[in-house]
Amino acid sequence: MAALSVMTGGGSWFLALALGVTLLKCLLIPTYHSTDFEVHRNWLAITHSLPISQWYYEATSEWTLDYPPFFAWFEYALSHVAKYFDQEMLNVHNLNYSSSRTLLFQRFSVIFTDALFVYAVHECCKCVDGKKACKELTEKPKFILSVLLLWNFGLLIVDHIHFQYNGFLFGLMLLSIARLFQKRHMEGAFLFAVLLHFKHIYLYVAPAYGIYLLRSYCFTANKPDGSIRWNSFSFVRLISLGLTVFLVSALSLGPFLALNQLPQVFSRLFPFKRGLCHAYWAPNFWAVYNALDKVLSVIGPRGFLRCLILCALSSFMFGWHVHEKAILLAILPMSLLSVGKAGDASIFLILSTTGHYSLFPLLFTAPELPIKILLMLLFTIYSISSLKTLFRKEKPLFNWMETFYLLGLGPLEVFCEFVFPFTSWKLKYPFIPLLLTSVYCAVGITYAWFKLYVSVFTDPPVGKTKKQ
Repeated sequence: MAALSVMTGGGSWFLALALGVTLLKCLLIPTYHSTDFEVHRNWLAITHSLPISQWYYEATSEWTLDYPPFFAWFEYALSHVAKYFDQEMLNVHNLNYSSSRTLLFQRFSVIFTDALFVYAVHECCKCVDGKKACKELTEKPKFILSVLLLWNFGLLIVDHIHFQYNGFLFGLMLLSIARLFQKRHMEGAFLFAVLLHFKHIYLYVAPAYGIYLLRSYCFTANKPDGSIRWNSFSFVRLISLGLTVFLVSALSLGPFLALNQLPQVFSRLFPFKRGLCHAYWAPNFWAVYNALDKVLSVIGPRGFLRCLILCALSSFMFGWHVHEKAILLAILPMSLLSVGKAGDASIFLILSTTGHYSLFPLLFTAPELPIKILLMLLFTIYSISSLKTLFRKEKPLFNWMETFYLLGLGPLEVFCEFVFPFTSWKLKYPFIPLLLTSVYCAVGITYAWFKLYVSVFTDPPVGKTKKQ
């Protein structure tokens, strides 16, 4: 992986972590895969065998192309490698085609593109405050953050068992966050604009980016009390940001504008005819999207990151047709905050534990049961123990109520997987395990969201991040 050579200077331990998780991903190749495997195979076939004018009209399969154009071009690029593995996977009419070579290609394509995620994690580690530096490597915030991100349980099961390409997409997001922390605002804006044209779910966090860039880049000076100096506004910087977004959008949507197909593209990207809920086990509420108010209070990169997470969590809880996997949009960036303050570590542990457990129904086949339980336990135990060690001089990360709630996930799993299947309710009420998982996890995620929201009002401002 070419990206790894860039990071050897950051310590052999990081390279070992990256190679270790890559090996684990390779071991997961033979596991169960969901219908998303066929979705992406079909998109390979569409972009390879049809002209661009038919990409967003093709409907031979029910799994039509419904991602933005950059992702379509990404599939097009992959298809030119895929043809050397198995040409038959690129036939639009070969529905549900899955040869051993097709499996290997698609699995390895996810692993290979994760190189961008690895590089992004390395860059994010440069932004970690070094005040808590310890002699022991395993107690250093950078090491803990690297494990929390590279070995994230949710990302492992969603991408490398269930099957998706979230790794390199989250890599783009984390890299854009790192660039903002490093005061490289134009790069951060460019990367996020590109990300939006790969997958439009990231529109959820666009308000945080927009307000932060306006506040920290377009306004060039502050008053002594930290408030905005209004006469410091730079129209040149605003225009440069707008031009960056415009050019990226033009590159993505321009060909379809020329073909007079933008309405068709948007109808695929925003299918409002779908129902309110994507899946009834997604642990969320529904209401009007409302996270903009606190975005206005963004001051500094960490404030931006906190509001980004609030946008992601608010959209997950109050959004329309929410995918259960969207919880990762909040968990991964929350990892960056977790190594900075004990309060954020507590929120991260509650959110990640309940959010990750809510993904269990995605892997419903028997062979994957021990895998998901073992990986979840390993990640959760490491997360709790490492963060407790990092903040051992502060108050406990959990109170008795939070501890009781998290321990309750154990009996819930035992009932859903080992008791319920042998009851008479299985045939009459097969939805009960999913319903219980959804409701129980919704309580934890709502609590984490509320606790994070309150912290915006009550926590003192965080000092400037140490520059690397």
